[in-house]
Amino acid sequence: MAPFAKTLPRQVDPRKFAQQGITLRGNIAVSALSRVAQAVVESDSKVNVDLVFGIDSEGRKTLSGTAQANLQVICQRCLEPMALEVESTLSLAVVWDEEHAAKLPKSLEPWILEEGAADLYEIIEEELLLNLPMVSYHEDACVDQAVFSVGDDSIEPETKPNPFQVLEQLKGSPK
Repeated sequence: MAPFAKTLPRQVDPRKFAQQGITLRGNIAVSALSRVAQAVVESDSKVNVDLVFGIDSEGRKTLSGTAQANLQVICQRCLEPMALEVESTLSLAVVWDEEHAAKLPKSLEPWILEEGAADLYEIIEEELLLNLPMVSYHEDACVDQAVFSVGDDSIEPETKPNPFQVLEQLKGSPK
C-alpha cells in the first residue's frame, strides 16, 4: 500500500500511542474537516499526514509530524479558483491542564486532553487553519491593472456646503 493510501483513525489515545512510540502515516479527507471544507472551493482533496508519537528527554508525551494538502481556494483578486499548497508542522506535548501547558518550552505547543481517546482530526484541522493565508491570490497578475484605476482626474469634485458654517457665523457675531 502507498504511504498515504490509508485513512487515519479519527479517535486515538495520544498518551498510550506516545508510550508505545506509534507512527501514523495516512490521509484525511478534507470533507471530514468541516471548517477547512468551508474555507475551500472543493472538499474532494485529501490531507497527507505523517505523525510520530513519543516521549521526549523530559518525559513529556509528544506528537510531532507534518500535515500537507493541496487545496482549491478562491483568489481574492479575480475570484477564480486557484491551487494552494498548505503545509503544517506539528510539535505538540500532551498535557492535562493549563497549569502544565504553561510549563512547556516554547518549542512545544500544548494539546490539553483528559484521560482516554481524543479527536486526531480536530488537531490536524486546527493546524491547517492556522497555516491558511488570510488572503489567497495568484502569484502572477490575474487582473488587468487598468481595473484598479480610480477614475478620471479631470473631473472636479463637487463642493458641498459645510454644515458647520452657520456655527462659525454665530461664534463671530456679538451678543
